[in-house]
Amino acid sequence: MQINLKNFMLKKIFKKICPPLFIDFFLSIKSLYNNQKYYINKNPINQSLAVYSSSKMANDLEIWGEKSTWIEIQYLLHGKKNKVLDVACGTGIVMEILSKNNHNDVYGCDISEYLIQKAIKRGIRKENLLVCNAEQLPYEDNFFDYCYSIGSLEHFTEEGLKNFFKSAYRVTKYDGFHMIPVSKSGLDEGWIYDKVSRQSFFNNSVSWWKEKLRNFYKKTTVIQSTWRSDISDGIWLITSK
Repeated sequence: MQINLKNFMLKKIFKKICPPLFIDFFLSIKSLYNNQKYYINKNPINQSLAVYSSSKMANDLEIWGEKSTWIEIQYLLHGKKNKVLDVACGTGIVMEILSKNNHNDVYGCDISEYLIQKAIKRGIRKENLLVCNAEQLPYEDNFFDYCYSIGSLEHFTEEGLKNFFKSAYRVTKYDGFHMIPVSKSGLDEGWIYDKVSRQSFFNNSVSWWKEKLRNFYKKTTVIQSTWRSDISDGIWLITSK
């Protein structure tokens, strides 16, 4: 095997004179311009929110789960006509679908003012929508009978997940239905950055998620979703108080 000695020496010198933090930064930037769609973000304590105020995100949310999760949530909430919260409701499309199936008491919250305005324009009642951080849901105790989220919780940081589960437990009387991706490998692959969607997300095992819920809920039921990606399979976490 032939080795390009010049390139080898340059890389060796680069690693020697540059601090580790600079190297990590360089490699992260480099990965944005290669053919890889994903790379591991080594700092899972931040999540850029700018992407949730883009027209591309709003357009993507209009079709994201039309053949999978949006059908599944209708089955999961069948017969449950009580007050329901859509966590990270986006443009309100799932709220609209549920309302057409006689779920007239559906509320939605999202951290993006831009997406909430899209939901209002679609015809969702303004009184049922709220711009807020789901880690601190500003509703009264047991205000909702049920809550759900679809493809949202994986984008929360670990601290954010703890805060959300505590908050959701407080405002919900009964069950929560949360669709998330888990790694196809079955391993805890960590905090992944997707160059296409420009979002970071946890791509970990089912057991990793169940452990996060253990301190908040008496029971967590896992069922398969039909949603799939190239590195993840979708599941529903059904949380019971």
